[in-house]
Amino acid sequence: MSTHDDRVSAVELARTLRIDRVLQAVSQLWSEILAAEQEYGPVLSKISPVLRESAYNLVHYLAVRRHDLRPLQADLSQLGLSSLGRMEAHVMATLQAVLQTLHSLAQQPLPQTLCPDPPITFDLAHRLLQDHANALFGYLATDPPLRIMVTMPSLASQSPQLVEDLLAQGMAVMRINCAHDRPADWQRMIDHLRRAEGKLGKRCRVSFDLAGPKLRTVALDQQPGLVKWRVRGDTPTTLWLVEDLAAATGEAPCLPVGGGLLQRAQPGDQVSFIDDRGDRHTLEVVAVEGNRCACQATQSGRVGAQTPLTLLRQGRPLLVEPLGPLPPKARGLWLETGDQLRLVSCPEGVPPADSPEGDLPTMGCQVEEIFADVRPGDRIFLDDGVFAGVVRQVSPQSLVLELLGVQGGRAKLKGEKGINLPDTPLTLPALTAKDRSDLEFIARQGDLVALSFVQHRRDIEALIDELGRLGADNLGIILKIETQQAFHHLPDLLLTTMQHPPTAVMVARGDLGLEVGFERLSEVQEEILWLCEAAHVPVIWATQVLETLAQGGLPSRAEVTDAAMASRAECVMLNKGPYIQSAMVFLRDVAQRMQAHHRKKTAMLRQLSISQPLPRPDPTAIQN
Repeated sequence: MSTHDDRVSAVELARTLRIDRVLQAVSQLWSEILAAEQEYGPVLSKISPVLRESAYNLVHYLAVRRHDLRPLQADLSQLGLSSLGRMEAHVMATLQAVLQTLHSLAQQPLPQTLCPDPPITFDLAHRLLQDHANALFGYLATDPPLRIMVTMPSLASQSPQLVEDLLAQGMAVMRINCAHDRPADWQRMIDHLRRAEGKLGKRCRVSFDLAGPKLRTVALDQQPGLVKWRVRGDTPTTLWLVEDLAAATGEAPCLPVGGGLLQRAQPGDQVSFIDDRGDRHTLEVVAVEGNRCACQATQSGRVGAQTPLTLLRQGRPLLVEPLGPLPPKARGLWLETGDQLRLVSCPEGVPPADSPEGDLPTMGCQVEEIFADVRPGDRIFLDDGVFAGVVRQVSPQSLVLELLGVQGGRAKLKGEKGINLPDTPLTLPALTAKDRSDLEFIARQGDLVALSFVQHRRDIEALIDELGRLGADNLGIILKIETQQAFHHLPDLLLTTMQHPPTAVMVARGDLGLEVGFERLSEVQEEILWLCEAAHVPVIWATQVLETLAQGGLPSRAEVTDAAMASRAECVMLNKGPYIQSAMVFLRDVAQRMQAHHRKKTAMLRQLSISQPLPRPDPTAIQN
């Protein structure tokens, strides 16, 4: 036999051995997904019938991903077969197609264990995800069907035009953050939306984010009270004039005034004063409601107690009243890398009487339960990662932290800043007393409810029970994945929430990045997308999407790439900002362009203009 024939025989033998090896490996995967069905049987039996096949597909995917498939993928690619890299939405159909081809190559009959007609075919998988997205967010007759969720600013409760403009630009979901404003303000936002829907002939879902047990700092040092506000761009900021600061509206600044001004104020009046920097301000009165009225400011400013306020009507002064007393303002702490900081329990905003004083700079935390969960050596991040530290000492009511890194080397830590403990398995329940109270309103007015700080199956079960008690079983549930615990428990969380359709997952990338480490965030995002696609559960891409554009009018280069990644989700959340409408237009344009290239993680091989033959030179033109 010639050398050439020897080489041919060797290649054929290697191919035969590869086929046998791959056939054995894929057959083993097939056996394991069938075993996983038995393993997850009790859980699968509780899944809603409309999501049961999707839950089976998720279980199949989990069984496959228990293995390192990279050697198998390499073998499959060399045989010219699917490398299983896009199997998420249709696991059984993908494996069956590969097995059928492998048995044909090996000239073996198909085993009887193969499902002749998988319950989720390639075409059905895509339709299931779209159907679930439609059930949750409403049908969207655009291409691509990317829904835009917009967070409502306080101004939305007083500006019907703002809400109408957002709806006209394509807002599919109005997001109301229950950590801000009050039910009366939420109701006005919804009323404005319903009127805009009737006017424009469009529909929009309303989603409420439960506040949850948000861990935040409490500044303990006090200074004389000031009220500050900021105006960005051409969008006015709402200020409230109130007789009693108990009528405050959450995030909107409030100025306490006497009852005389409030009794005489009418929409269209103006309130004039000079702020503590010597700048004159004129506010426009836009609404009067009993013991408070809403005004719009067109320039940033700040004022202190006893500042004279003049009520004007058609330019003529009606009365002058001083600004009432203001509560002391919490003073922040300047901290540097290497400093130590004491964090003390203060459930009512007041530190414990026996807490150490004077030895270290001190901040409070109102969630007292964390002090029983934290251990020395646990990492801690404050203010969205501006301060990175480690817990050195733990006592029942205080922690001593060492700051290993401070952004810029030195920064000011204020009250109401987030606390992240990525290494600490917190035992906090996701539903707080405030959340349960807010659910009374949400059950009547909402379409969707987002569960913040979800970490365990019991958190979802508590929400489902509460919705059942309120007769709100029809509300869709959104799981906010914002902690390391939530990410690690995601398969269990998905299988639990799939008992109560419709359901979705929000990738809350700000807190999640701190929890898992920003160097791992891209990897974690991918894994969440894979698991949700396997479950045919819609994904909401959230946190700082086109934030620079929404706030300042121009996107950064990094944001453009991020927006392109967002097109792999079924819904994208944009936060409030003066240029939010520009951000919506930009996002929709990016999504339309990316749809021609990708569907989820599958590259769509459309014709590339740059791949065309180069134009031949015109001989006549050369001669000339």
